[in-house]
Amino acid sequence: MLAIVCPGQGAQKPGFLAPWLEVAGVRDSLVAMSEASGVDLIHHGTESDAETIRDTAVAQPLLVAAGIIALDPLVGAAGSGAGPQADLLAGHSVGEITAAALSGVLRREDAMRLVAVRSRAMAAAAAAEPTSMAAVVGGTREEVLTAIQEHGLTPANINSAAQVVAAGAKERIDALSAAPPAKARVIPLQVAGAFHTSYMAPARQELEALVAQLTASDPHPQCPLVSNAAGEVVTEGGRYLELIVNQVAAPVDWEACMRVFADRGVTGILEVAPAGTLTGLAKRELKGVALMNLNTPEDLDAAGGFIREHGSAVDRVDAVDHDEEN
Repeated sequence: MLAIVCPGQGAQKPGFLAPWLEVAGVRDSLVAMSEASGVDLIHHGTESDAETIRDTAVAQPLLVAAGIIALDPLVGAAGSGAGPQADLLAGHSVGEITAAALSGVLRREDAMRLVAVRSRAMAAAAAAEPTSMAAVVGGTREEVLTAIQEHGLTPANINSAAQVVAAGAKERIDALSAAPPAKARVIPLQVAGAFHTSYMAPARQELEALVAQLTASDPHPQCPLVSNAAGEVVTEGGRYLELIVNQVAAPVDWEACMRVFADRGVTGILEVAPAGTLTGLAKRELKGVALMNLNTPEDLDAAGGFIREHGSAVDRVDAVDHDEEN
């Protein structure tokens, strides 16, 4: 049982797309996705520095494009997406757009249009007033949530049993950092604003207007999407669009997504580039589940073997192909 997961903002690194340009077809794909998003993905993914790609309007399109080009050599750029290869697909925050593109729920051009509007709208909302986010690591869940609430903040990301990200006004984040919950550390994050909170309401309105112009397909029947919205298992394209609009101003519950993986008997988790964040959380939360990071073309052979080993959907696809040949 295979889950393919897609990282969120903060996972990007300077030059991380450079190795992929050596793979056949990747440059053309990046050019097309650059046109759709209005962002020069090749330049920013190979030459821009860390500060430049920290910009929300740059980082988010880069991340979606990276996940697409990383998996393309394994599932086929012109094929039916990762659905037949995996049993579940999920993404953290903006990674949900990557997952939708990989599954075929969104055409990749529409996915890039969506992430372009999302990223610019979120950046604009963040610039309206000084807000920030901080990871609260350790402590007990009840005490951590109480402390976040007492400081007038929102638990914007519930990443694992040991990590909750608080978001809100910058001075309140500073106050939480100065008085952390018992046995917990507060780590300020280098982000532009309080994402996944009510501060992002203007961005939500912009997304509503765009989504009305998009058409979403249903996920592959054997590979639903697992949503950040309390781990809801999404089997309809229309429902995906509703959730992705709400998501910008609502908490990301990645812990709930991991519970779905456990409940469904996932044996392997493959994280697409730039990988490591979500497999790191799974390493602590999902003991015994095999993990694979697909970061560079050098990982492709191992990733292909990992998919064949854990993707029960592959057996179904092979069986269909065999029947068609006969």
